Amino acid sequence: MDPAANLQDKTSASSLSEAAPKSSEGPALSDTKRAPIMRQFELIEAVKAYDPTADEALLNRAYVYAMKMHGSQLRASGDPYFAHPIQVAGILTDYRLDTATIVTALLHDVVEDTSATRDDIAEMFGEEIAVLVEGVTKLSRLELQAEHTRQAENLRKFILAISRDVRVLLVKLADRLHNMRTLHFVKPEKRERISRETLEVYAPLGRSIGIHSIAAELEELAFEHLNATARVAIQRRLEALKLENGSAIEAVSPEIERVLSEAGVQARVKGREKTPYSIWRKLQRKTVGFSSLSDIYGFRVIVESEDDCYRALGVIHRAWPMVPERFKDFISTPKSNNYRSLHTTVVGPGGLRIEMQIRTEAMDRVAEDGVAAHWRYKNQSYGFDREAMEADGGRDPLLNLRHLVQVIEHGEGGEDWVEHAKLEMYLDQVFVFTPKGTLITLPRGGMPLDFAYAVHTEVGDTAVGVKINGELKPMRTALQNGDVVEIIRGTKREAPTDWRSLTVTGRARSAIRRFIRSSEREEFVRLGKTTLEQTLERAGKSLADVKLTEVLKTFAMPSEEDMFDAIGRGRLTATRVAETLFPALKGQLKAGPERKRIGEESPRLFVRGGGLTPGVSIHFGQCCSPVPGDRIVGILEPDKGLTVHTIDCQTLADFADDDSVWQDLQWTPQAERSAVGSVKLHATLTNARGVLGQVASIIGEAGGNILNLSMAHRQHDFYDVNIDVEVEDARHATMIIAALRANPYVDTVDRARG
Repeated sequence: MDPAANLQDKTSASSLSEAAPKSSEGPALSDTKRAPIMRQFELIEAVKAYDPTADEALLNRAYVYAMKMHGSQLRASGDPYFAHPIQVAGILTDYRLDTATIVTALLHDVVEDTSATRDDIAEMFGEEIAVLVEGVTKLSRLELQAEHTRQAENLRKFILAISRDVRVLLVKLADRLHNMRTLHFVKPEKRERISRETLEVYAPLGRSIGIHSIAAELEELAFEHLNATARVAIQRRLEALKLENGSAIEAVSPEIERVLSEAGVQARVKGREKTPYSIWRKLQRKTVGFSSLSDIYGFRVIVESEDDCYRALGVIHRAWPMVPERFKDFISTPKSNNYRSLHTTVVGPGGLRIEMQIRTEAMDRVAEDGVAAHWRYKNQSYGFDREAMEADGGRDPLLNLRHLVQVIEHGEGGEDWVEHAKLEMYLDQVFVFTPKGTLITLPRGGMPLDFAYAVHTEVGDTAVGVKINGELKPMRTALQNGDVVEIIRGTKREAPTDWRSLTVTGRARSAIRRFIRSSEREEFVRLGKTTLEQTLERAGKSLADVKLTEVLKTFAMPSEEDMFDAIGRGRLTATRVAETLFPALKGQLKAGPERKRIGEESPRLFVRGGGLTPGVSIHFGQCCSPVPGDRIVGILEPDKGLTVHTIDCQTLADFADDDSVWQDLQWTPQAERSAVGSVKLHATLTNARGVLGQVASIIGEAGGNILNLSMAHRQHDFYDVNIDVEVEDARHATMIIAALRANPYVDTVDRARG
């Protein structure tokens, strides 16, 4: 016998007292009208209306079981708690979802909030529903916190959970929507946190799978709680515009229909007003005044076929002048959430600037309902129809989340991950192409390295340059819609030193960090071993003559490599290791008085720094900006690696007494032949007309490139300038300095030395 069969007749309130009451989240507002609870037969009728084959008995069992298990629990509003899952199920019937999803909605809180277990759900409702309920339960337990590291971990688990079955996300979105509709019953401090989480995570996730209707309502409800003053101001402005343009707006729809009909295009036109939150975002993004926005009002033109979309566009552009740069074709290049439509803005009837979206009925349903638009009959069953979606030009609804899953699985973490996850879910997108015509979607602001990693990790790892529309461009160029991007590849992997400013996507940043991590250990091991060898040789000892077994035990190191790695990272000093190996050396390895004068020729062993990667284990000091040809020295800093300074940098005085952190370095032959660096010049100039222009000309004529210039200490007769100049090597820098000194208006000029 079905374990839940005896629940069918237990629907009265008196039979629901078995479950322990759930504590209220805040004071109930007695003067607020409560929404009626969807009755059992109403829910069944709603599902059967679009799926006559739905399992009515399963739906009935789930409805009654949810009521029984939640019992006398109450929500913050004072409503019975079981009203919540029933309302969530009702929301999902509007999107015509399958029976398993509706049942999951009814049961989504029973494991979390009652004595029911996953095994109970599996036994009574089947394994498919148990898996879905378990997925939603896990999400409910991942309430995101304000503290970023916790948020990063929870958001990571969140994305992984919803990436396995989109129905889990659909139930969670409906759950959040109903909670937001009743958020005014919750305490203010909790209300703000939930609203911010809704705006930053749930609404973007809804848009990522195309559920614009839910996403838009979530945004509006969150906006109301987060910035009620701004929302009221925008609403008042919209009301004023209605009074001002009301009759004109009402006349636009029939006028568009008339113009199209006379041209032989049958269309249904409906006007709409943008939501306060969408207007608020546009005001922030465009930094313009309310009166400058041209698309407060929009009109949706619904036609019969894709061909009619383009015919209607032609008719509209002939009838009314198009606003330049306001046309977008999302039919030929759909958005990644399967959105398809033509967008244009025209100066329409009455001189009003109006935005139009031209699409078919099928496109309109996808635009509103996203992935939910593809639940339908197929082969005598009702469910998600992937083939029909692909035939409509769509793609896997979870594809938008897959690249985030890849980032997660490769261990990307921390605050950066959260920010980039939100960025990729939320920002507008650009559509660019490979030379062979493959479409690549990136967040707006994406650059060539983001494109390269979107194509393939290996392409990103070896990218050294880019051609955009056939022209060589800098790697920091922001890509635009329609660009054809060709990545120029090198022969080996090398992380760009300024990669943070060359990427915006989590995928690209994760791949670069992964490469850096894989390079770090090898380099730090080599650096640590060299440092220990140098320290021992200075005392007349040799690493080859000693066994490290005992010293590894002393420092609790599992292996020699681990010890060298710790020395290379600056966590363990070579001096301590040397003194442990040879106790008699204690106190003898510090730098002597003759070593304290910076700039003197040093008796330290001269060691090549070849194989160390800039940005990984070696960094260039900003105080003196070393370039090829400079005599250089490395200072070992904890968990950073070597910082390279010129030998006469004043900063080195801070380390003169600790010989263990010093490493002598040489430029590799390759760097001396082909590297480009920058030097910082300090100059004092005569305060006269045209002097700065002369300085710039002298630098340019000498083959230098000014990267940055700032003025300081401007007086009546003289002023100081700081100039960052890109040069080939130290000799080139010296030549530029000599050319500047030859100018009578240049009083002094020298390289910065710390």
